[in-house]
Amino acid sequence: MARNSSGFRREILETASRLFAATSFKATSLQDIAREVGCSKAALLYHFDGKDAILTEMLTPAVEALAELDTRLAGLAGDDAVLPAVEGFVDLMLRFRSAVKIIYDDIPEMLRHPALAGVPDKTDRLIDAFAGRSADPEARVAALMVLGSVPVVGASPVPLPDEELRAVLVRCALRTLDRDPTRS
Repeated sequence: MARNSSGFRREILETASRLFAATSFKATSLQDIAREVGCSKAALLYHFDGKDAILTEMLTPAVEALAELDTRLAGLAGDDAVLPAVEGFVDLMLRFRSAVKIIYDDIPEMLRHPALAGVPDKTDRLIDAFAGRSADPEARVAALMVLGSVPVVGASPVPLPDEELRAVLVRCALRTLDRDPTRS
């Protein structure tokens, strides 16, 4: 039975995502992807110009979502930025778990990828929002801790449904940022 083009592209992307997450982008070959999909390398190359093109298409929705979050946070000052930054970032990490794992497995190489152009600047602004726009070193360290830990937890197998995991991640991030809403 012949595969339709959009379904086949989606299958390639899903397979590549799984392989990249399991063995890394660098260690996964086009032949590995083709073998898992059950096609020839030539058939795969008919749909994508190469491994970078697969990665670009895979990462584009996550990068676009980060840009949307960046835009939403841009107009918020000080403490008003903290909760929306934490909630937005946690939502982003949960929604794009596979992409985050792929990026975090090889951050220096991944950040040089054209699909992630501008991500370092957006990340710097996200850290600023986490810190409540404060230059206080302790607030900045806490912001970096949230930035580093939420993706690790989000990409890990945690025995909680996403709604519960989201609530736990938001609470823990706010505690880390010394913004615990349960504390008086």
